[in-house]
Amino acid sequence: MHETGQAVSVELVTLADPGPGQVRVKVRAAGVCHSDLSVVSGTIPQLTPLVLGHEGAGVVEAVGDGVTRVGVGDHVIFNWVPSCGECFFCTTGRPDMCDEAFTLMTMGTMPDGTTPFSQNGEDVYMFSQTSCLAERTVVPEAALVPISRDVPFDVAAITGCAVMTGYGAVMNTAGGAAGRRVAVIGCGGVGLNVIQAARLDGATRIIALDRDARKLEDARAFGATDTINTAEVGDPISAVLDMTDGLGADDTYEVVGHPDTIALAYGLTRKAGKVVVVGVASPEQTVELGAFSIPAESKLITGSWYGQAVAGRDLPLILEKYRAGGLKIDELISHRFTLDELPQALDALARGEVRRAVILMEET
Repeated sequence: MHETGQAVSVELVTLADPGPGQVRVKVRAAGVCHSDLSVVSGTIPQLTPLVLGHEGAGVVEAVGDGVTRVGVGDHVIFNWVPSCGECFFCTTGRPDMCDEAFTLMTMGTMPDGTTPFSQNGEDVYMFSQTSCLAERTVVPEAALVPISRDVPFDVAAITGCAVMTGYGAVMNTAGGAAGRRVAVIGCGGVGLNVIQAARLDGATRIIALDRDARKLEDARAFGATDTINTAEVGDPISAVLDMTDGLGADDTYEVVGHPDTIALAYGLTRKAGKVVVVGVASPEQTVELGAFSIPAESKLITGSWYGQAVAGRDLPLILEKYRAGGLKIDELISHRFTLDELPQALDALARGEVRRAVILMEET
């Protein structure tokens, strides 16, 4: 990606050897996530030129000095919040909030201030210390989680963001869904994982809301008990109230990232319920809520970044649930592309045509 708002291109870059604490990975599959699209559009500001990608899986090819967590030949998932392990948040059980990881995401470098990519002698920045929409990448070892070799690479790739973010929003951020009535706004790849996590944990009702009829069909396939097409229903709040004995949803998940849908999520939620904002809006946008309603209705409003993941614990756990037949991950993948077809994959995502698209790397 050379500039914000312009089409991406697939080009040759120079890749440095892994330095101390760094690992070179041969990428085998990479998901095309809406966050990548948000980088291209400028919703998530990044320095350019940039190699995109944060949702992927591959095989370790080489390691730098001091690497102990992974070895050559290991199969790995990329962890796009490679936490430092030392800041306040890392040492209090919230590595998803790591100060260093967030700072380095905005800087486009690794912890030592370098980027492994260059083109014509000029630095090319990283996305979230992973940049896995590439045949190979070099990352800090904290950006990798080893996995079993029998997990398909495409499944492993999308587990690293789409599945983790949606599943973790339910199980980690909200503390589960057993016995609760849940509403989910936005039924793309992440929203479907919110839905299936709620189903697996025993939600009594799962109400899916979206403007796209095809996505609502997917929502039912992944466990929604009810659907509301917001392009056709004039008052979705009243519709949800009718489905919940006039109370509203116990927990509402916003998986779009827009002020209007965040405000809608608040409106759908009952008094003393939970509003979990998963979608990523632009830093310039704001949400308006009635000030009186905040104490009077006492709803808990929280965000969920990366599903509040402890990556080394949660990613293997999710894959175990997949292998046991509990999680639908193969079914999430609706489109497969080659790396040369990345621009088409991003276009299909922007048009809302995919549940999840995966780039499958050719052997090189």
